[in-house]
Amino acid sequence: MSTAAKITLGTSIVFCCASIYGVHYIQRYEQEIMRQGLVKDDERRLKKEQQQNNQRELEEQQALHRELLKTQTVSKAPSNEPASSE
Repeated sequence: MSTAAKITLGTSIVFCCASIYGVHYIQRYEQEIMRQGLVKDDERRLKKEQQQNNQRELEEQQALHRELLKTQTVSKAPSNEPASSE
């Protein structure tokens, strides 16, 4: 076997092995990215559910506040300031 044939064979083997390793590396990388996407989707879904729950609770509290204002007399409008100690 000539030297040129040995070099060609060796180069072909190295190229083949590098290609196989590269494809497996890219597959593992893409699989990890997809897994991270699922985690992010779960986090977004949970955050959206929490926001919906908070909005529903706010609406319930506002409805209760309106009902209580109908039955009770309020001398001063509610504020965010703490009550004075008078």
